Amino acid sequence: MEKATPLLVLVLLSLASSLTFAADPSPLQDFCVADNMSPVLVNGVVCKDPMLAQASDFFFPGLDMPRNTNNRVGSNVTAVNVVQIPGLNTLGIFMARIDFAPYGLNPPHTHPRGTEMIVVQEGTLLVGLIHFQFNVGQTNAVAIAALASQNPGVITIANAVFGSNLPISYDVLAKAFQLDKKVVDFLQAQFGPKN
Repeated sequence: MEKATPLLVLVLLSLASSLTFAADPSPLQDFCVADNMSPVLVNGVVCKDPMLAQASDFFFPGLDMPRNTNNRVGSNVTAVNVVQIPGLNTLGIFMARIDFAPYGLNPPHTHPRGTEMIVVQEGTLLVGLIHFQFNVGQTNAVAIAALASQNPGVITIANAVFGSNLPISYDVLAKAFQLDKKVVDFLQAQFGPKN
């Protein structure tokens, strides 16, 4: 009977544990073209009748066209989401073309509802993942960013901190960033409502 005890325990444990299968559910339909004219409000965008889908629902002209980078940061973001391409609805995709001038940057930012992937099409791009800052080397660069979210949102750190509509106290900003109050005043003037 002593030899049967370990075997009995093993059999009881195997019966007590159950097999689990996990998988992503298949979508209910192949595509869900956004119906931006629908009065129905949902968390997302309502699908239009698939029989009314058109080729233009899956196309956005202009991602191949360079954008003007003659601005304060030396970059230009062309965002493409379900508004521009209704056929992206429910796919969890947001894309952007980012054009950079030499030494241009995409200001430090975060996407609270998305994960970002960047493909550099031309030039050299230095990316800081800790601060989400995209710096460009000595050549122009074109990057394509894809985010794993239909609406990833974006929060530009400098604008949020120094340009908020209800200004953050000088004392708080000076202490948090270890800056002189005059520097905080200067930064708030750069990012404030006037700019």
